[in-house]
Formats: sequence, structure tokens, C-alpha cells
Amino acid sequence: MKALEPIHTTHLFQPLSHELIGLLKTLTPADWAKMTACAPWTVKDVAAHLLGGNLGRIGKPSPQPASSPKPTLGYDDLLDLINRENALWIQAAKRISPQILIELLALTDQHLYEHFNGLAPYALAPISVAWASDALPPNWFDIAREYTEKWLHQQHIREAVGWPILASREWLAPVIDTFIRGLPHTYRNIADDDGKMVTVEITGPAGGVWALLHTQNSWKLFTGGIQKPSAHLIMSDEVAWRLFSKGMSIEAALPLVSLQGDLTLASHTLKLVSIMA
Repeated sequence: MKALEPIHTTHLFQPLSHELIGLLKTLTPADWAKMTACAPWTVKDVAAHLLGGNLGRIGKPSPQPASSPKPTLGYDDLLDLINRENALWIQAAKRISPQILIELLALTDQHLYEHFNGLAPYALAPISVAWASDALPPNWFDIAREYTEKWLHQQHIREAVGWPILASREWLAPVIDTFIRGLPHTYRNIADDDGKMVTVEITGPAGGVWALLHTQNSWKLFTGGIQKPSAHLIMSDEVAWRLFSKGMSIEAALPLVSLQGDLTLASHTLKLVSIMA
């Protein structure tokens, strides 16, 4: 087993944007109106959501020191706020034509890349990755989370219009590596003996092996594993990204995964949700 290493994804934002813009430029009016996995959002709504995410990142002034700390929102309150703001933006963006939407996405994608490229990777990000921890993460992890958001929604568009998803290791491995880091948070309420270990094996081009070890009343994640863990789970990279982003239910995933050892402990991995949902 080895300690986790940072996930550096900034270099992927420009080529990922190039893939998206190239796709959007081919769409017909009927394509823009097709329903996505994010129903009731259409292809145009998902593209508008991506634009809104860019504006949310690059359109805000630098934070000013507050006279008193603001109260931290709980997960449910934060999710409710995000959903309300998303719905408001999607409704407003319906007035934007597809052509202008493409132009704005290309422009703001470039600004977002420049913004992320200028950040110190190991400095603290201004917002938490709430599905992984309540603590503020380093910028590299916040950027990786944003990469998974952009990759995931592009796949929603691709599937809606019949284009192949970007599933090669270059694109998908950083998504799975980012998603899997929510495991300690997922297991945080599972009490067990020190030394208990759950290994997760993701097969396929974007896969890998991770070990979740219980020590000092908490769960810690590593890469690699041991020959005889307390529990072991095997799934494909396609099942993993769909399951962890709520694109597949646990019930649908169960026949497609292998659970070994302590089945209750192993199956808890299936509850990992690495998006705000």
C-alpha cells in the first residue's frame, strides 16, 4: 500500500473543452432539445449548466475578510442552495441561443483554465468538497472535483445525442481517482476494529486498486492493497463512474460487482456518492 498522491487535472481542461465545443457545433435543433440523464434538463440545459459553473468560478470578486465568520452550511442545506441556484440559472439561460452558448462556453472555459493554472496547487481552496470532507481541501482536489463535473456532464450530452463517451484512461482515470476519495467520508459512521481493511478493485483501462484501512477510530484511504483484506469489492470502471455519480442505482449495480469477505462491509462502498446529489 502507498499513500495517496495528488491528482493534477488542470492540463485536461483545455482538451476537454475542445471536445465539448467540437461536439456542440455539430448539434441540430432537435439534438439541443433531447433529454439527458439529468432530466428534466435537456442537452441545452446541461450546456448552460456548464456555462453557469464557469461563471460561478471566474465571475466573482476576490473574497474580502469578514468581520465575523459565516456559519457553515450543513450538507442538506448546501445541496438545497445549489439546487435552487442551478434551477434559477437554467431558467434564465433558456433565453441564450445555442450559438451564443457555444461562444460563451469557449470563452469562459479558457478563462477558467487560466484561473486554475494560476492557483497554488497546495494552498487551501475557498470551498469544501462536501462529499469527501467538511474541511477545506487543497486547490488540486477542488480542481479535480471541477474536472469530474465537466467530464460527467459532457458524457450526459454525448449519451443523449449518441456520441461515444470519453472513456480512455486519459479522461476517465482522474475521474475515478477523484470519486474514490470520498470513501473515508462514506464509511465515517462505520465503527470497526483497527486493522480492518476494505479493498476496492476497479477493472478496465481507467481502473486501479485502493485500500480503506480502519485505524485510530477513522478510515484512511491508500492505493494498492493486501492479499487477504477483511472485505473486497470488484467492479468495472464503467460501473464505478456511473454508480458513484448516481447514474446507476445500487440495485442495478449489484449483479455487476463482486463482493468478497465481509459482505456488509464491502457493500457499503456501493453507497459512495461523489457528486452533490
